[in-house]
Amino acid sequence: MELGAVSGARDLRTPLPDTALTAERARQGPRLAPRKVIQTYDPDEWEEFIEEWAHSLVPRYVKVQRFGGSGDRGVDVAGFRTERGFEAEWDCFQGKHYDKSLTPSIAWPEILKVFLLPVRNARYRLPSTYSFIAPRGLGTRLAHLISTPSQLREEFIEQIDEGASKPFKELDEQSRSAVRAMAVSTDFSMFGSIEVLTLLDQHASTPYHAARFGGGLPARPLPSAVPSEVLAEELVYVQKLIAAYHERFPAVESISDAEAHNTAGDHFRRQRETFFRAEALRNFARDSVPANTFEGLQNELYDAVVETAAAVHVDGLERLRQTLEQAVTAQLSANSLIEVTQPGDRRGICHQLANDGRLTWVVDEV
Repeated sequence: MELGAVSGARDLRTPLPDTALTAERARQGPRLAPRKVIQTYDPDEWEEFIEEWAHSLVPRYVKVQRFGGSGDRGVDVAGFRTERGFEAEWDCFQGKHYDKSLTPSIAWPEILKVFLLPVRNARYRLPSTYSFIAPRGLGTRLAHLISTPSQLREEFIEQIDEGASKPFKELDEQSRSAVRAMAVSTDFSMFGSIEVLTLLDQHASTPYHAARFGGGLPARPLPSAVPSEVLAEELVYVQKLIAAYHERFPAVESISDAEAHNTAGDHFRRQRETFFRAEALRNFARDSVPANTFEGLQNELYDAVVETAAAVHVDGLERLRQTLEQAVTAQLSANSLIEVTQPGDRRGICHQLANDGRLTWVVDEV
């Protein structure tokens, strides 16, 4: 695509880059109310906020792309409804961060830019919708124009015909004629705005809201039932458990042996329960906090237990027991997920770490 300098482009199915979120910030947030906080943003941060907000619009878009720099051509953030990008249906979100409400004189040059896209390059389509997004909203005059599309079109055409302001004055005659013809045949109800309260309410459903505004994390849903059969994705940590059981109970050589064993059976079921609790926490984190927050919790817990796991123990089962106990009692405070993490989650994270090859219970003697 040829639309200025791209500052960021990502499929909405993948997370945005990490946004710092500590447990304290998630609980307390900044002192200002969210409506006041966004008024302090600079233009770049305002565009980042709009990009985050676009995550609340899934599954409407297959991709959201943010453009930056002077060559953005009037498109701060684009929501693409198909993989064809600007060549098919798309929506334009134009962020304007001023210390006052938006006026028609601010809007006219931006509207002109979006018409110039298809005029100067036939591969681009006009957006299906075009929304102004400003922390102080639209002024009364512009709000009335947006609410009466036919009048908005008439006054925009007047701007073209008069050519008084700089961007219209600088149009060559071919572009002026083409923009005018397109404007005459365009339904100006495509232009609108996203009000601040709606913006903040929808942003609250993204993983980035607590990092910006605090207020705590949403409640975790109840965990799902543990599958009756061991899944393929469990096999690594499960085999490490079987090895630990076998070391103390030689008759235990398989999953079925462990499940049937008088002592190992209940222990094995509890470990699987904690593993799936940790998996549920991972899924919760994906939807509720910035990317890499859960991985940060895993790393913090690993640092808390690795010395215990590496110490000398009578056997693998004792190494497992002491490592899990250390995980539960470790003082963890930096990660925002701590406020919704329970002892079983911590034990389950140890099994995730074992599944990933970072912890093991039976250590071969050299």
